[in-house]
Amino acid sequence: MSTQHEVLGLLAQLTEVPDLPQRLDLPLYETQVLDSLKTVELIVSLEEKFGIEISPAEFDREAWATPRLIVANMESRVGR
Repeated sequence: MSTQHEVLGLLAQLTEVPDLPQRLDLPLYETQVLDSLKTVELIVSLEEKFGIEISPAEFDREAWATPRLIVANMESRVGR
């Protein structure tokens, strides 16, 4: 399974937006799909899924503003 597919699946499940994988440019924070609590839940889920550590100090809301940007960030972290 691709990193993109796994990330989008986690995001759709966490945000309860089933069509999120088809809405790659959805502004997650502007539309309040993600908030601070869901962001922490997402970080924990991604760490568990990919076996990586994401420091809260590394988190940049602008770099995670859309599903497309989150996927790109995770692909660069996990190298697949």
